[in-house]
Amino acid sequence: MTAISASAVPAAASSDSDGAVLHRPVIDWFDAHARDLPWRRPEAGAWGVMVSEFMLQQTPVSRVLPVYEQWLARWPRPADLAAEPPGEAVRAWGRLGYPRRALRLHGAAAAIRERHGGDVPRDHAQLLALPGVGEYTAAAVASFAYGQRHPVLDTNVRRVFARAVSGAQYPPNATTAAERKLARALLPGDEPTAARWAAATMELGALVCTARTPDCVRCPIAALCAWRQAGSPEHDGPARRGQTYAGTDRQVRGKLLAVLREAVTPVPQTALDQVWDEPVQRARALDGLVSDGLVEPLSGGLYRLPLT
Repeated sequence: MTAISASAVPAAASSDSDGAVLHRPVIDWFDAHARDLPWRRPEAGAWGVMVSEFMLQQTPVSRVLPVYEQWLARWPRPADLAAEPPGEAVRAWGRLGYPRRALRLHGAAAAIRERHGGDVPRDHAQLLALPGVGEYTAAAVASFAYGQRHPVLDTNVRRVFARAVSGAQYPPNATTAAERKLARALLPGDEPTAARWAAATMELGALVCTARTPDCVRCPIAALCAWRQAGSPEHDGPARRGQTYAGTDRQVRGKLLAVLREAVTPVPQTALDQVWDEPVQRARALDGLVSDGLVEPLSGGLYRLPLT
């Protein structure tokens, strides 16, 4: 079978050719192989979908699952989270990493309570207007929670499109206008199919078309894949960003936050000094946490998670 060319795809959005031939095999594969994840169940609702999208950014499903379950048990609705101090969101975030996401989710919950009567809005523009909600999250919630027709471009989806349509091993480091145009062109015309396509392409990238070792034998569109038909050429663009952690300010920030999360009373500077030997880096990390609103300094050299 002939590979799908990127130049041919825009017509596929409104016709039954080119990119449209990808829809049925990918969705059928998803129907047979999708993981049973709690945020995909009907009872999760829009709030459950939103929580999962915040948690899953740059974090694998295996790490998110236990925190997600605890979070929804404690805060089943946005108003429940909004009623608590933001520091409790940071505490409950645990070791998921990138804890500013917890503050942003708390801010979104407060806005949902104040602007939308406690219900996650259906309207895409209203979702996008929530604090901490960007282009991807608004599209994901509108699509996965409300079955709407929006291009949902996370790293997994971008990689599937790069390989299957553009013939590249990896997408660019940052989402481009060309990728957005391609995603819109590939989107099925009706809302239920478009929402299913969004979830299916994401799952395909997570389970089969993976970054390091794609399992092309299991791929439902391997025969159509432009990258495979080109001989699976190696990436020749800018170097891909790594995910270093050991010895970085991120690691120091995590250690400092761990002490504060476990404390029930304000923590003295001396206790924080014990988590990292290098004083300049430790001070820089602590200053960054304070600047980001993740830590609140008190008089007498004490620190705590934020109350406001």
